[in-house]
Amino acid sequence: MRERTVADRRVGNAFGRLWAASISSNLADGLGRTAIPLIATTLTRDPLLISAVTAMAFVPWLLFGLPAGLLIDRVDRRVAMASANGLRVLMALVVAVSITTGTLTIWLLYACILIWGMGETIFDTATNAVVPGAVPTSGLERANGRIQGAQLVVDTFIGTPISGIMFAAAIALPVWSTAAGFAVSAALVLLLPATLARAVTDDAPARTAHTGMRRVVHDAGESLAFLAHHRLLRGLLVLTTLTGAMLAFGQASEFLFFLDTMAVRPALLGFVMAAIGAGALLGALSASRLVGRFGRAKVMWAATLLAGITLAMIGLAPNLPLAIVSYALSAFCVSTWNVPWSALRQQLIPGAMLGRTIGFMRSVTWGAIPVATVLGGFVARLDLRAPFWIGGAGVVIVVLVGTPLLLSIDRRADGG
Repeated sequence: MRERTVADRRVGNAFGRLWAASISSNLADGLGRTAIPLIATTLTRDPLLISAVTAMAFVPWLLFGLPAGLLIDRVDRRVAMASANGLRVLMALVVAVSITTGTLTIWLLYACILIWGMGETIFDTATNAVVPGAVPTSGLERANGRIQGAQLVVDTFIGTPISGIMFAAAIALPVWSTAAGFAVSAALVLLLPATLARAVTDDAPARTAHTGMRRVVHDAGESLAFLAHHRLLRGLLVLTTLTGAMLAFGQASEFLFFLDTMAVRPALLGFVMAAIGAGALLGALSASRLVGRFGRAKVMWAATLLAGITLAMIGLAPNLPLAIVSYALSAFCVSTWNVPWSALRQQLIPGAMLGRTIGFMRSVTWGAIPVATVLGGFVARLDLRAPFWIGGAGVVIVVLVGTPLLLSIDRRADGG
């Protein structure tokens, strides 16, 4: 009994350090997520060019998601996470200096966001891969809920409102602060225990038989073969990709929608986003209890369906309060989906290939987001409300078609 207590304490300490590093990184994300689009609006008011700002943040998932996963499974994950946030510090400094010197252009901003996103692919993939080593399997839902809940608190309720205020005071101020947050996170991840540094593997002889590029090809092929033969994960990957694309399409014009259609002042935009984030936070904190009561299948099905309905309601809202409430409900549903979806992947994917398999899955799901976002930007040129209607309807159609798959999750989770 005493040995179990010591082991549990070590697990708790490891997760606590990971949680602290995630909080600091997400605070920096919150500052940047509001500041960067606001900075873009000082350079252009074209909805298409503004939507491209969001699209650029997701392009790296399309190009580098799988390579990032392969990297995470082969190197010290702590060093990879620290280096990734170090890269994001550098890009934030470039943007801040360019603003200060008056040399920032929309194209330079795109380039910095693209490289910034490369760091995000590594940090986020590594975080997902480290969690199963920091908590027992039975605690995955709770651990993912805590990480997502903390992310929403510091990102939405602290970083986002403060960023809007900072932007009103000095355009570059939130970007300088973003750089500081990523720097602190980079230092914190290096304090994680050595046991979380690498993937635990039971196929050492097979892996040592491959070196260099042959090993990279072998590792990638191993993950792709696993997904190809796992019917549940394969089906959910397709469904999640389509749903995510529809959500991204709908949200392509969100900043201009609030600034122009709803006449929100830039300094107050962060508070609007914080109100929306309240729904997402409630979803993250309640997801594990909902799953415990109703099961993953029913929770994931209902969350996806309601996310589409409430997304469409945003575009139909006649005033700002109703638009915020609708958006908060949609955020609640998306957040409720994310917790069991993360836990399901961590449970079903072998630890030795977790990083690269999640990296590939995010390459597919998040790789579709920039395309959908740009298409939403085209539609927003005609009407800033229209992307919400179309995206919401698309989500509803996808979930109705995918209902048999979603409702089979609990039954098929063990069979693959």
